[in-house]
Amino acid sequence: MDKTSSGNKLSPPMDLEAALKECSGALDLFLNNRFADALALLAPWKGQSMYHAMGYSSILVMQAGMTFDPKDMNAAMEALSDALLICQRFRKKTGIMETLSNLWYRHSPESLTEEEMHAELCYAEVLLQKAALTFLDESIIGFIKGGMRIRNSYQIFKECQVMVHNNLEMQKNSTNVHFKGGVSMGIGSFNLMLSLLPSRILKLMEFLGFSGDRELGLSELRAGASSGSLRSILSTLTLLMFHLYISVILGSGDVDLTEAEALLEPYAKRFPNGALMLFYVARIALLKGNIRFAQEKFLACIAAQQEWRQIHHLCYWELMWAYSFEQNWREAYHYADLLCKESKWSQSVYVFQKASILSMLPEEEVQKLGENVVDLYREVDGLRLKMAGKSIPTEKFAAKKAQRYSSSKPGKLVVPALEMMYVWNGFTIVGKRADLTENILTTLEKAEEELKHNSNPSDYHLDDQCVVQLLKGLCLRQLGQLDQAEVCFNRVISSESDLKHDNYLVPFTMYELGLLHKQRGDIEKAILVIESAKMDYKDYNMESRLHFRIHAVLNSMNSSAAKMPPSRTTL
Repeated sequence: MDKTSSGNKLSPPMDLEAALKECSGALDLFLNNRFADALALLAPWKGQSMYHAMGYSSILVMQAGMTFDPKDMNAAMEALSDALLICQRFRKKTGIMETLSNLWYRHSPESLTEEEMHAELCYAEVLLQKAALTFLDESIIGFIKGGMRIRNSYQIFKECQVMVHNNLEMQKNSTNVHFKGGVSMGIGSFNLMLSLLPSRILKLMEFLGFSGDRELGLSELRAGASSGSLRSILSTLTLLMFHLYISVILGSGDVDLTEAEALLEPYAKRFPNGALMLFYVARIALLKGNIRFAQEKFLACIAAQQEWRQIHHLCYWELMWAYSFEQNWREAYHYADLLCKESKWSQSVYVFQKASILSMLPEEEVQKLGENVVDLYREVDGLRLKMAGKSIPTEKFAAKKAQRYSSSKPGKLVVPALEMMYVWNGFTIVGKRADLTENILTTLEKAEEELKHNSNPSDYHLDDQCVVQLLKGLCLRQLGQLDQAEVCFNRVISSESDLKHDNYLVPFTMYELGLLHKQRGDIEKAILVIESAKMDYKDYNMESRLHFRIHAVLNSMNSSAAKMPPSRTTL
């Protein structure tokens, strides 16, 4: 039996309502940057209350995900295992015969008590978090374990969804709003994330019993965000992550900033100095092209708290890009250097990024900083991580680009910081500002001239020219100079058979050419070209990232085409 830490006396029970209220208080502390106080509030009851156990482990998971520190990972995994045991204690007990029958028939919603229903929900959430951490294990066994946990979590969320509608007794309880909010968050997150997957992967997931309906996912998350439940903020943060990051990096870059601002507004008012709120205010400003205001807010976010340095690292990453968009390479270098020194997330990418930014500066300035660009590029390959036994695509891309520096006479990368800007879809942000776009176009035209007049071209010469043409075409398209942009894209595509190293260039250029046709209003041609990029090329760098972007764009164009009136009338 559970006992208080002060003696042998049995501790009074923590009922469901009291647990939810106390966890809500811990969440407020967390959002006010009082991370240690939040943990301290949850700790005394984490061995007895499912909500305290889940809240405590969730904070440790967030910390582990930010640090990548093995000690933090182990602490989070241990807390998750303990939380699963606590949740299991509150789940409906079954005998051997009932357990066997439940392989085919799950519990009737009416047969579960209020506490047992919440235990199912909490168990599914903790299981999902444990799956996420398990994926960081480098073995195929870890990958399989993670997959099984996700499947189990998904099935429990679906069963909880049935309970929302079918358990009439539950609907009378005061805790029902928290249960419904949790179900909306779980079902919404699963549907939204699965809807992002390219069709070939999604078909396999559907075969395994998963389904991914984006509109349903967004609808459920919106319901969860507005539910006034303990998990409302989690649904809100999931939607913000979708709008402000996933749609940019894995989508077309078309972002619903209006909804993002509306979702964030009540929390920004309630927690004006909260690091998470300041961070997202800054991110929204950056995506709008309000670069200076974004920089101010990221710096305010850094100043707001010192307890979790990892939030500073997120701001360093954003500030590095914000200054890169302005081509303020000296300031961008400062934040890339801080990431190399402080963050464990992806040293390979950070070092490549730092070297690439230095490559944009005059050589005498690089020497004053005491840096050696060639040595930095040579470090990149050895710093790569693996997840589930596989290389991270951006690290693989960086290592391949840095490969040319391994020879005794390395050939210089042409505009590496701008190329990485494209990899992270930063040109969609730059495109909001004609002045920034024109400045980058000037830099690209200068690089184009230097390559043209290079009297001693390297083996990488044509590939470098095509990188410049792709990026130049992007700038021209964003400035509305579509004919000139098309010329640039066609130069890359016509060089396909002669490219030696950068095999990603042609399929990515085909995709950008498709977007150009979309901009002209020729949806049929746009779909044809983008489908060609999807079907006619394989085994190139960043292939999965392009497939995510293609999936997002084709979905949006097919939806638009379906709403359009037919182009001709059949008599």
